[in-house]
Amino acid sequence: MSKVVLSLDNISKSFYQGKTRLVVLKNASLEVKEGEVVGLIGPSGSGKSTLLQVAGLLDNAGSGEVIIDGVNCTHADDKMRTKMRRDHIGFVYQMHHLLPEFTALENVLMPQLISKRSTKESENNAKEILRFLGLGARVKHRPSQLSGGEQQRVAIARAIVNKPSLILADEPTGNLDPETSDIVFDLMLKTARSIGLAMLIVTHNHELAKKMDKVVTLKDGMVVKAKKS
Repeated sequence: MSKVVLSLDNISKSFYQGKTRLVVLKNASLEVKEGEVVGLIGPSGSGKSTLLQVAGLLDNAGSGEVIIDGVNCTHADDKMRTKMRRDHIGFVYQMHHLLPEFTALENVLMPQLISKRSTKESENNAKEILRFLGLGARVKHRPSQLSGGEQQRVAIARAIVNKPSLILADEPTGNLDPETSDIVFDLMLKTARSIGLAMLIVTHNHELAKKMDKVVTLKDGMVVKAKKS
């Protein structure tokens, strides 16, 4: 039986705009298992990005529990949250956010050096992952010398290089044309299944969602549907 990597249990979240209380999430629950790719869909304003931020320990839930790799992070302090993000979670966004002055290799090196790994070990890991993602011949190229799809693949490499157990992605192919989007997404699926990553992916693309193992639908902050795709 596959290990549950991410468990969100009855997550609620609200904030005040002036005197008006806005409820963003209402008792939302989901699980993502090792090697499983879960899509998170729903209309704009349904709470998808907020739920992803709570899952990534970038925001606090008002109530409910966040458990990552068996560690209850619900009431974690800033130091523990930083450590959990560094060691257990990789993030991929719609914009690649690569450092323009550095090469593809150097961009992928950064998370490892921050984790105080040796430069030689980090470089070998970065090269291996870039080759795995079809970028072996592009390691010395800067972002401006790469296509949009290649830049996003570098961003994926950067997210997985520290060997996290969980990848959180917010519209990771949203800025790509349909053909490139399919290529990048298929690489993400291949990556999750080959190295046992759990992935939670926010997307508006229902065709891509059909390729995922499970799809969770949010509406007005509530999980209204969770099913195998």
